[in-house]
Amino acid sequence: IDSVAWADEVIVVDAGSTDRTVEIAAERGARVDTRAWSGYVDQKNYAASLATNDWILSIDADERVPQSLAQEIQTTVADEPAEAAFRLPRVTFHLGRWIRTTDFYPDYQTRLYDRRRARWQGMHVHESVHTDGMRGQLVNDLEHRSFRDLADHVDRINHYSTLSARQMLESGTRSSALHLLVHPPAAFLRNYLLRRGFADGTAGLIISLMNSYGVFLKFAKLWELQRR
Repeated sequence: IDSVAWADEVIVVDAGSTDRTVEIAAERGARVDTRAWSGYVDQKNYAASLATNDWILSIDADERVPQSLAQEIQTTVADEPAEAAFRLPRVTFHLGRWIRTTDFYPDYQTRLYDRRRARWQGMHVHESVHTDGMRGQLVNDLEHRSFRDLADHVDRINHYSTLSARQMLESGTRSSALHLLVHPPAAFLRNYLLRRGFADGTAGLIISLMNSYGVFLKFAKLWELQRR
């Protein structure tokens, strides 16, 4: 909330948290709305509907907007851009460092958009902003502090691989032994070699292996769902 204090308004949609999120957000001057969890897409579209302005910057609780990005956003929107939305590069802090290699970076996310010409779409996971018009791209990074530690990273992979498998099944994708043999090693090589995970030392190696593991779990869970 502090990192977007420059915005005309700050809206927090809380899905029934059991900590002091609502209290702290209100103390920080945010407008807080409590609403039962209805899925990533519906929740984010609902949050945008509460705004009194049309240009929306959508960020999650584990993301921060550094001053350089804040200035770029303000300048971009002030010029009344022709684009309906803008992609932001996102950098993740993990294993004691900012990771600018592997699939973690630049991890472009469409987060700045004109709600009159764009809205969230998707199914169980990997929701995205669908636009009626051109998209632009910003330069400065959105900061992402997604994981507390490796144990949290494993938990997150387990959760999202389940959602991904369900989404793949519903879209008609199927898994086989060949997928399990080919896709995880290919993911590792892409992360560690093509996307230069080796440049981040041991952290890059661990992340490359974890990303490969996530791919394996996704296809293994899809195979399991098929059998059911």
